Amino acid sequence: MKKLFVAIAALGIAVMASAQDFNAAIDVFNAGATALEGGNKVEALAQFRSALTQFEACEGDEAAEMIGKCKDIIPNTLLSIAKEEINEADYDKAVASLAEAQTVAKEYGKEEIAADAAALVPNVYLRKGSTLLKDKDFAGAAAAFKEVVALTPEDGQAYLLLGQALMQDNNLAGATEALEKAAELGKADQANKLLGTAYLKEGQALLKANKNAEAIAALEKSNSYSESANAYKLLASAQTKAGKSKDAIASYKKYLEVNPNAKDAADIMFTIAATAQKAGDKATAKEYYTKLSGDAKYGAQAAAQLKAL
Repeated sequence: MKKLFVAIAALGIAVMASAQDFNAAIDVFNAGATALEGGNKVEALAQFRSALTQFEACEGDEAAEMIGKCKDIIPNTLLSIAKEEINEADYDKAVASLAEAQTVAKEYGKEEIAADAAALVPNVYLRKGSTLLKDKDFAGAAAAFKEVVALTPEDGQAYLLLGQALMQDNNLAGATEALEKAAELGKADQANKLLGTAYLKEGQALLKANKNAEAIAALEKSNSYSESANAYKLLASAQTKAGKSKDAIASYKKYLEVNPNAKDAADIMFTIAATAQKAGDKATAKEYYTKLSGDAKYGAQAAAQLKAL
């Protein structure tokens, strides 16, 4: 009989202790709710996590109900903290918070919250990359945009931005790959224009360095993406230096075709005529000298050459 009394007494102490533990957990939970209401989400998160641990040590339906509430609130709070960090442009913290929100949400069976957190990650990297691009941190911007395209490989705008960042970082090969992908994904006009400009600048620099073969290749590539009068004019110059008179004449003709109102049209026509004459192409030489017969600057010279021909 004495042992039975001891057992009953012990049970009473256990029930009392469990009730005390539950009430203590409720106090912690309420402290979290107060912090959340006051806008202190970090403190609220800590309190709810502590409350969850304490409720998990308790038994009964009430404890189970409170565990469910904590598991609803904690991933939502993590997601809310991440959104604030995004708005504050604290992008690295936001990415970490979103990763944690996804992990916790999946652990608690909150798949919708996990999906919401995952969907925000590319946007964070996009914002980070755009900010770094504006700040002229081109390598950092490129790294951020690479994260975006890894997560959203069908995002043509992200590839376009990646190409711009790589181009500014003097990585023309990488920029070309990114921009060609952007073109495939519906950004052809913008991507090809950027590529045309990039290879035009490359060709100009190579021509200045007397690397004529490389300049020709770059300028032809420029025109393959986006035709421009400047590229054709530089291409003609590089071809002339490389001894490719026939190609140079064709490029000068394309220059006039693309830019028919060019201020230096007469100069170019005279160059075509003189180049053709030197190369033994009398028909082309006559054609362009004839076009210049009434020109104030070249009329007399053109007439003299026509007579000679």
